[in-house]
Amino acid sequence: IPGPAGGCRDAAGAADNAMEGGAQQSSLWEPPEQDGGPGERDGSEGLPEVKRSQPLFIRGSSRQPAQEEPRASSLPSIPNPFPELCSPSNSPILSSPILGQGPSREGTSHVVKVFDEDGACRSLEASAGTTARQLCETLVRRTRALHDHSWALVELHQHLALERCLEDHESVVEVQSSWAPGADSRFVFRKNFAKYELFNTVGSLLTLCPQQLLFPEVMVSSCLEANKSMAHSELIQNFLNSGSCPEVQGFLQLREAGRKVWKRFHFSLRRSGLYYSTKGTSKDPRHLQYFADLTESNIYYVMQGKKLYGTPTEFGFCIKPHKVRSGVKGLKLLCSEDEQSRSCWMAAFRLFKYGMQLYRNYQQAQVRLSQPPWIGPTPLRSVSDNALVAMDFSGCTGRVIENPNEVLTAALEEAQAWRKKTMHRYSLPTACHSSPLSAAIHRTQPWFHGRISREDTQQLIGRQGLVDGVFLVRESQRNPKGFVLSLCHLQRIKHYLILPSEEEGQLYFTMDDGQTRFADLIQLVEFHQINRGILPCKLRHYCTCVAL
Repeated sequence: IPGPAGGCRDAAGAADNAMEGGAQQSSLWEPPEQDGGPGERDGSEGLPEVKRSQPLFIRGSSRQPAQEEPRASSLPSIPNPFPELCSPSNSPILSSPILGQGPSREGTSHVVKVFDEDGACRSLEASAGTTARQLCETLVRRTRALHDHSWALVELHQHLALERCLEDHESVVEVQSSWAPGADSRFVFRKNFAKYELFNTVGSLLTLCPQQLLFPEVMVSSCLEANKSMAHSELIQNFLNSGSCPEVQGFLQLREAGRKVWKRFHFSLRRSGLYYSTKGTSKDPRHLQYFADLTESNIYYVMQGKKLYGTPTEFGFCIKPHKVRSGVKGLKLLCSEDEQSRSCWMAAFRLFKYGMQLYRNYQQAQVRLSQPPWIGPTPLRSVSDNALVAMDFSGCTGRVIENPNEVLTAALEEAQAWRKKTMHRYSLPTACHSSPLSAAIHRTQPWFHGRISREDTQQLIGRQGLVDGVFLVRESQRNPKGFVLSLCHLQRIKHYLILPSEEEGQLYFTMDDGQTRFADLIQLVEFHQINRGILPCKLRHYCTCVAL
């Protein structure tokens, strides 16, 4: 019968063309409607049995049908106004688990959950192109926090005890999509003062923080070959220059795969990747073993390394390839001897991987600081040395003093007024000093953390950056009436006891047995933000936690 037979031939031909790859990726095949009996269905033997509710997925090849080529070449070049509707990568058919999901659409909204350091969570909508810096600025506005470039988004894998700070240009949605389903991973919003500490602009030169702290000479090959100290500007330019990039080298403890055994090797970090030598410090190609690729990996701090991984020291870090989504298998665990060498490896890894992009992020952050962050009431902030400016309020409105001589005169007058104000405080009756408001005024300050333990203090300062001048004030656990100033200097945390004392009915606080006296803790902190005093450095950044 010509009707059904022709239909069968057409269906068979369509199936043959599909098997040859002639059909496009988005095309589907359906068996034609047949009204015949069982004999007609037997004539279509060999065709795949497909239900109407389940489309058949056909993997198309790059070879296009020959009959369509003249038609395609004769059409004019008209731009597609709706590429997202016709793109095969975003087709709902090809985004099945079998074929894998395509990249996220630019206009699609994604839900991103961000946690604070206390465990509170806030959900935000973010597009596929939202960067870590944009998300941080949104959180700063909503929490009414102090706007600066030290706020960061931290990627935390709790089940692996790994964390890293996202760079400003990284896509939040892309990082979140790399997590394994059901994994205990999250974003944490907190301060990171060490994020751009390696950059410091002096005039028109690009310099680093002190070279002996961040990049020891024994770990930089260019310094060893030249047998002399290298200027900061020259060193950073060599790091950012792809043609003359120095080599970072040193000994690290390496954990063997599948075992809790650590061995000591000499590693070399180059532009092409990370290597280790199987024979001492030899750099012979025969002895160098390729260890990790910079472009296809991220570097993380290891938290609780001794407990989970048996690290020899507490200064462990991990290189996690992008293809490793969950589990310990595939992680490259390393351990350094001290915090100085670990900071050097971490900073060098960032410079080798991102290069000038890292410095551009820093420049853009500086530009954003010079612009008003929002229109509205200014959030509460404390005084710091980088926020002080000479003002004259003698007239109806205040003005900024630009003349250096006039600034010096105003500073001397303010110092005299400060002394008179302090003496007036000391001359008040004792009842005023022991009033509840005077005794608890420091509790309103962001640098005061109440009854926090010594261990929690060190962990908090360590998470927010081991930078000179990072501090907080807390209540003493040993002395019920005393306080403790915890300060970071030279990547070490030091604790200074603050004792209250009373003399002739006057209450004051001191850290040096009464040689320097302060009426309250606010006066003590503000003094050491401008003057070093007995401390090894001035108070620069206070540790703070915001509630989302």
